[in-house]
Amino acid sequence: MGTKRVTEASEAVQTTRLSRMYIDGKWMDSLSKKTRDVLNPATGECIGTVAEGGAEEAEMAIRAARRAFDEDGWPERHARERAELLHRVADLLEENAEQFAVLDTLNNGKPLRESRYDAEDAANQFRYFAGLATKPKGQTYDVPDDMQAMVVREPIGVVSQIIPWNYPLVMATQKIAPALAAGCTLVIKPAEQTPLSLIRLFELLDEAGLPAGVANLVLGAGETVGAVMSRHPLVDKVAFTGGTDTGIAIMKAAADTVKKVGLELGGKSPNIVFADADFETAVDYALFGIFSNQGQVCSAGSRLLLEKTIYDRFIAELAERAQQITVGPGMDESTEMGPLISEEQMNRVLSYIEIGKKEGASLLCGGYRLTENGLEHGFFIAPTIFTDTKPDMRIVQEEIFGPVLVIQTFETEEEAIRLANGTRYGLAGAVFTSDGAKAQRVIRKLRAGITWINTYHPTFNEAPWGGYKQSGIGRELGTYGFEEYLETKQINVNLNVQPSGWFQKK
Repeated sequence: MGTKRVTEASEAVQTTRLSRMYIDGKWMDSLSKKTRDVLNPATGECIGTVAEGGAEEAEMAIRAARRAFDEDGWPERHARERAELLHRVADLLEENAEQFAVLDTLNNGKPLRESRYDAEDAANQFRYFAGLATKPKGQTYDVPDDMQAMVVREPIGVVSQIIPWNYPLVMATQKIAPALAAGCTLVIKPAEQTPLSLIRLFELLDEAGLPAGVANLVLGAGETVGAVMSRHPLVDKVAFTGGTDTGIAIMKAAADTVKKVGLELGGKSPNIVFADADFETAVDYALFGIFSNQGQVCSAGSRLLLEKTIYDRFIAELAERAQQITVGPGMDESTEMGPLISEEQMNRVLSYIEIGKKEGASLLCGGYRLTENGLEHGFFIAPTIFTDTKPDMRIVQEEIFGPVLVIQTFETEEEAIRLANGTRYGLAGAVFTSDGAKAQRVIRKLRAGITWINTYHPTFNEAPWGGYKQSGIGRELGTYGFEEYLETKQINVNLNVQPSGWFQKK
């Protein structure tokens, strides 16, 4: 790691050594004075201490957001003004991109090259939604009876946003940017494990001139802060990214006040490889689909479906390539796969590996914690691949959220589709084939919201992100994601003002 990056890392850690919450335009400690240590998953070392908020801070933040929406005029700000603010934030993000990348790598563990993409994406999201803020948002209708009917789009109101730990920065910005662009106010909570880059982002929002109460940052646990944010009667919408079981609980909590809910949840996504696929490309993306970000990706290609005629050749090459992946600290430029987020998550993944063995699946490679060559204090697991699986195995049906790939085989197109759709999830999926018609047939049969042909993982701020079935409700990103923060209002104008005559005067 070069001198510049060492300096960036030092500055990033110092910035967040004692970090606070941002409520109603002010930085504050927790009322209880409780704190939480933040760890580097590559070393197990403490890299920062942050305030630990609770229900009272969540209440304060929600009331500040409510006032900013109802009384302070944020929804009435001209769209151009909101757009200008978002552009200023994007500028600041770009100026500080390397620091954000370092922060996410230190806090999350992902390789620095991945964190740099995230920092760039975050700035682009603010620019994209700044552009949408000023675009037309309504329609008019030709109706009878001398009336003019129209639809206008208005901000939903106060939004609670709960962020996961696998993409600490970019999962936050893809919620914050459209909400602010639409004219909403918000309260946001990062995952307990990864608050650092979001704290730094709020420093930029403050610097950019964000009005008090419009965006509020509360730190703390899901069962306390998150619970208040999900059920509070002054909140109009909850946007959550995380596990399906937690999403179900949030949906139930929101139901009491009939809040709007946006849920981006888990996945067990199929990656289907036909015998006529480009072999090298399919192997490459099979690896990338599951081992990028240590497999801690909701849309990971965690189930590889291989046509039987290429099975032997494919798994031999796949195993060889998987064992060549360089695993290490994310700050090392040579690292290709980093640690898991925490000891708890590492142990969860290791437990699933043991479950797979007991279920009768065969380990093709990996399956153990890495503790040599300076990795003994981090939460590293070797890239792991299971073969000889059956559709009803837990490792096939359940989201592991780690660097664990399970392989299934098929003989016909119909069998591939049946296996692909054979879980409760429907987030993502891919098809690799040189037959364009077959690719279209299969991809249209996949019950999934994000799909690829002859690639895996690339997604764009311009296109909607979200799943079918128990992988979620609603969409993020693109125009669809923007509309998730808007209400639809019908307005009817009488162009011939006179009594209706419905009830006769007598």
